[in-house]
Amino acid sequence: MKPVALAREGAAVAALEGRVICGDVRGADGKVTVEKGQVLDAELARRLLDLPWRVLHLLELEPGDIHEEPAGARLSQAAAGEGVEVKGYSGGQWTLAAARRGLLRVREQALAEVNAQEGMAVYTLYDLQPVEAGEAVARAKIVPLAIAEALVKRAEARAWAGSGLVTVKAFRPLRIGAMTRANLPAPQKARFEAALAEKVTWFGSSLLPIEYCPDEGAAMSRGLEALASKGADVIVAAGAASLDPLDAIFEGLRMAGGDMVRHGTPAHPGSLLWLARWKDRPVLGMPACGMFSQATSFDLVLPRLLAGEEVGNAELAGLGHGGLLSRESAWRFPPYRQSAARGELPE
Repeated sequence: MKPVALAREGAAVAALEGRVICGDVRGADGKVTVEKGQVLDAELARRLLDLPWRVLHLLELEPGDIHEEPAGARLSQAAAGEGVEVKGYSGGQWTLAAARRGLLRVREQALAEVNAQEGMAVYTLYDLQPVEAGEAVARAKIVPLAIAEALVKRAEARAWAGSGLVTVKAFRPLRIGAMTRANLPAPQKARFEAALAEKVTWFGSSLLPIEYCPDEGAAMSRGLEALASKGADVIVAAGAASLDPLDAIFEGLRMAGGDMVRHGTPAHPGSLLWLARWKDRPVLGMPACGMFSQATSFDLVLPRLLAGEEVGNAELAGLGHGGLLSRESAWRFPPYRQSAARGELPE
């Protein structure tokens, strides 16, 4: 690309045509008549010659150069992986939107390598964020008004190597089993069932009838077996006294042959969350205080399980970065209900 400063005196259509204008040009009324970034054709060139200006700054495209709009279109198409679609061009940037409700995955290393190329800009939401169909998950643009096509090809190759820079993994329609203590007060039972059912439904899964078990290990073990017999793919065990290793829920899990993956999570609220494996299915546990409408680490982990992500000790340990959860963290949670903050259900 070659920058050109063109003086008004003696300017002609031929000197303007085919070049890219670097700044807005306003008419006598002060309104923008010709916008920056446009490749000047004969009509725009003639319009410019009727406007009051002294010097125009232009770019002359040389062999191997490409204008920002087609370059950005190519970059955005390469960045869009499975479950993501390119929606449109506005303000110099292309919008990439979720084609379905699911869990956003960002290929961070590939994204960094693409953005390390001069003039490239792809910016995304955070990795592992639940998103709605149609929600903007990334935008892509070329920063300068034109760029060497070789750089575009290099960025495309890196994005294609990872099958895109952003993908949206669909939530799997699973059967969710849940168990808790039979002595839970009736109002708490109703709140627990309503909150959990609404959350599960948002993911496209179904909630099996809840097992209310007597407060002793053998009964809890039988509750697990009952949920398995009904086809539960994921089990939520709620209401354990999480700091008591002899709690009936933990005793029942041991009696049934379950293995604790991690007890406690570096996030708050939700630091007493625990995860176990039993008969090749996850058992996600939370204390009584986490059973209702407040968004906690439970609402960070459940979407990952339902999207088929591997969740183990390392993944739960990783929640410590950003684990200080607050209302300002609402964007990290599923939008269960439009009338409430993301992650929360109103009382």
